Amino acid sequence: MKIIPKPEPNEYAPYTIMYIGLLPDDGLILKHLEDNRRATTDFMRAVPEEKLSYRYAEGKWTIKEIMAHLIDDERIYAYRALRFARNDQTELPGFDQDDYAIESAANERSLDDLLEEFAAVRRSTIALFNSFDERVWTRSGVASGNVMSVRAAAYHIAGHELRHLNIIKERYL
Repeated sequence: MKIIPKPEPNEYAPYTIMYIGLLPDDGLILKHLEDNRRATTDFMRAVPEEKLSYRYAEGKWTIKEIMAHLIDDERIYAYRALRFARNDQTELPGFDQDDYAIESAANERSLDDLLEEFAAVRRSTIALFNSFDERVWTRSGVASGNVMSVRAAAYHIAGHELRHLNIIKERYL
């Protein structure tokens, strides 16, 4: 198993410590990505059906929309990691997560369908990160106006998922 140390603070936007800080400093990010996938899937399957389309406040996402957001965000961050790993120095644009959530049509999809897509994206993400050799982990680029290294993208994906699960537990259930 690859050991990929946590990124240094100069490798990510300061606000993303809320995600990266949720992960242990053991370098086992690829294991955490797989463990998170299993835990998230089990957790989501235990959520009562009527809660999946619940909004705890006006304008907040439903649990299904959060799942679609996790999928979209992971795809975008994995793409950014690929670009930076290949030493592409093109500045990458941001994205409006609220527009993405609205356009996801997540509430019309079954939970099984969302979880199947989530698993497929996660397998692809892990395969991508497994393909990188150690010389690329600290390569960085700029996305959404912020510097980000390849390893910071991996930690962002895992921590972002944990943060949203914590929000679901605190505000939805």
